[in-house]
Amino acid sequence: MAKTLKKTSAAKTVKGESFLSPFHIYWERNNYILLVAGLILTLIGFAFLSVKPWDSTASLVIAPIILVFSFVVVFPIAIFYRPKSKKQTTEN
Repeated sequence: MAKTLKKTSAAKTVKGESFLSPFHIYWERNNYILLVAGLILTLIGFAFLSVKPWDSTASLVIAPIILVFSFVVVFPIAIFYRPKSKKQTTEN
């Protein structure tokens, strides 16, 4: 007999077909929030980078700091963040 698969909350219906994200196993809501925060920080960094005149403090100091922070800290945290499972928290 055929086994039926249990639908998870990540399944979405697109034109009558069930669409399951390939990242549903690894990524949760917190990961997506961190990813969006990284994208917003990147856009803010590029906005500061485009401030006229080109030799202003915002263009030469603030923008690179924001961009490096978003690329080196926020995006990796968004990718690698995984909350502790219930099994791990009960063992500790």
